[in-house]
Amino acid sequence: MPKIKDVERKPKHCTTIGGQALIEGVMMKGPKDIAIAVRKPDNQIELKKEAIKSPSTKYKFLKWPFIRGVVGLVEAMVIGVDSLMYSVEFYEEEEVTEPGKIDKFFDKLFKDKAEKVAMYISVFISMVIAVGVFMLGPTLITNLIKSSIEAPIILNLIEGLIRILMFLAYVTAISKLKDIQRVFQYHGAEHKTIHCYEHEEELTVENVRKHPILHPRCGTSFLFMVMIISILVFSFFGWPNPLMRFAIRIAMLPVIAGISYEINRIIGRSNSRLAYLLSYPGLFIQQIATVKEPDGSQIEVAIEALKGVLVEDKEADRW
Repeated sequence: MPKIKDVERKPKHCTTIGGQALIEGVMMKGPKDIAIAVRKPDNQIELKKEAIKSPSTKYKFLKWPFIRGVVGLVEAMVIGVDSLMYSVEFYEEEEVTEPGKIDKFFDKLFKDKAEKVAMYISVFISMVIAVGVFMLGPTLITNLIKSSIEAPIILNLIEGLIRILMFLAYVTAISKLKDIQRVFQYHGAEHKTIHCYEHEEELTVENVRKHPILHPRCGTSFLFMVMIISILVFSFFGWPNPLMRFAIRIAMLPVIAGISYEINRIIGRSNSRLAYLLSYPGLFIQQIATVKEPDGSQIEVAIEALKGVLVEDKEADRW
């Protein structure tokens, strides 16, 4: 079980810098830039760096509380997919098979962007399936016991618990896959490196290695917070027919994301015992599934990615 000493280390500099584990790599997002470091098949580290292009820099209202959480979530998904696609390119195997009709159609329609468009469509389909499973699945299962329970708040609570159990089962199952385990090791390297930076220590493998793999401001914790907040928000709408429930759940996702983001910001600023208790469920999921202990070579990659987004003014990335 996660212990307070594993996460409550009272950093000297609490940072907004965050990242994502990739295929043999790590992406870091800083105040101005995004850096992607990938360990190539020849064992060399490839570093890609580009400036952040966010609509919130042009439209200031997108930085307002609650709205910024939704904008941040969308941006994180877009950046995450692009970064993952970039890392995959280094490990794609050459195929000698003749392209199919769909491949030829995409090549003709999108030309040199065909592969990227196909990947985005694949990701979109995966997201639709995920929303269907984790949103529609629990509400249909809960509907089976509707005749035994009349209170809408209890039905919404049961639905939320089923959703959480399904999520736990999913992340636990994929964490057993060898390739995913390596991704989760890079996830651990990302956390350790950020911890090291927050303690204002030199970014070396030795310094990074001694830090914990759990981090209270991890995206895993955010996802769990979303599931908890969704139980409360959905309870205000009672228990209508399945189609209406599904529509409400999709429509309320931006609201839930905005609320969850603001709560996470508050928790992230504090090292109190209460903040730890509120972040505990997310830390627990990290420990049992989504974060693994990295080796030295993986830490090296995370260090390169983090160095790529650092700026001279440390106040620019303060949480």
